[in-house]
Amino acid sequence: MHPKALLDACAELVKLTLKFDHPADAVVSRYFRDNRSLGPRERATLAETVYTVLRRKLLFDHLAPSGSGPKERRLAILGFNGPRDFLKSALTEQEKNWLDQCDKIDPDDLLERHRHNLPDWLAQPLKEQLGGEFWALAESLNQPAPLDLRVNTLTDKRDDVRQELKLAGLAARPTPYSPWGLRVDGKPAVNKLDAFARGAIEVQDEGSQLLALLLDARRGEMVVDFCAGAGGKTLAIGAGMRNTGRLYAFDTSAHRLDALKPRLARSKLSNVHPAAIAHERDERIKRLAGKIDRVIVDAPCSGLGTLRRNPDLKWRQSMQSVQEMAVKQAAILASAARLLKPGGRLVYATCSVLPQENEEIAAAFGAAQPQFQPVAVGELLAQLKVEQAATLCSGGEGGQQYLRLWPHRHATDGFFAAAWTRA
Repeated sequence: MHPKALLDACAELVKLTLKFDHPADAVVSRYFRDNRSLGPRERATLAETVYTVLRRKLLFDHLAPSGSGPKERRLAILGFNGPRDFLKSALTEQEKNWLDQCDKIDPDDLLERHRHNLPDWLAQPLKEQLGGEFWALAESLNQPAPLDLRVNTLTDKRDDVRQELKLAGLAARPTPYSPWGLRVDGKPAVNKLDAFARGAIEVQDEGSQLLALLLDARRGEMVVDFCAGAGGKTLAIGAGMRNTGRLYAFDTSAHRLDALKPRLARSKLSNVHPAAIAHERDERIKRLAGKIDRVIVDAPCSGLGTLRRNPDLKWRQSMQSVQEMAVKQAAILASAARLLKPGGRLVYATCSVLPQENEEIAAAFGAAQPQFQPVAVGELLAQLKVEQAATLCSGGEGGQQYLRLWPHRHATDGFFAAAWTRA
């Protein structure tokens, strides 16, 4: 595609995304469906340009008024993901001079908000949590996330899959914490690999893999993934159960569960039973009360731990929406807990970095449900032979009570998990 045409397309997609009517990934996908003539390189440039604009929106909004032309074009120029020479061949002389002036700005001369590119309602609680580490987190959130794969241990071994990927031209290395994970350089078309087609690998962040590992579901058990979504953790749990027992994948969205079906077929698992439920008090839940060995509640949340992948969330969420979400999370956790039989394990998790959705929910549940005894997550992970388990945790005596993953510390998405045993 000609540079000018590609820049125009970037500006158009930026304009559509910044309406914030729908999630950015949905807007990008729709644009690609409507423009099927776009090649892989053009799609990559378009997507990464949009995501760069979303990540650095406050800075680009600050710089854009000094330029000329439609705002979405100026933002697309600032965020353009491609060679500078290619971009400049699409610009007027005035635009080239303006871009050069923007490139010369020393980041140290910018206001804090233009450096961290986070809304004030989010920046302040993160500063309170992290202190001097805040800036490392802010920088990590403005970078693309790595591509993590989970090896299907039911059918394959990690070292064998790693060698297979190497022969296919993909450099992959073991993830530092998850025993199932591989981290791949770049953004290859994983879905075109034979390893993907036969179910040997699934795309899954290492942090998400650790949540499934933490549940430690065993052969022959009755297990529930209470908020299964598209089933990433469901598949990992089912493989850990060695395709035995019964694993229920519940979700209130039949559409999300539909996305599990092709993944389930590839996985070779036959112990997974997806089921759409109306709400957390559904009759299906009542019938299973007190019968389940292990329950994981990966609760609906703000998703603020995934800002590297979903940077639009920081502009589409607010503290009010976080507080509203916390009410739902508490209700879902209380309902899911009723499923557990004595001696069973309950895991509550989110991909949020805010205490309102994490430690505060766990503390309130523990206070209201004395029959559920908290279990130190750090000790569980150490028993599961997770490398450096202590460094993944925080809270409680010895700082081992909760799983607390951060992008800048662990190169995962931001995750939280708490665990209990029913007395």
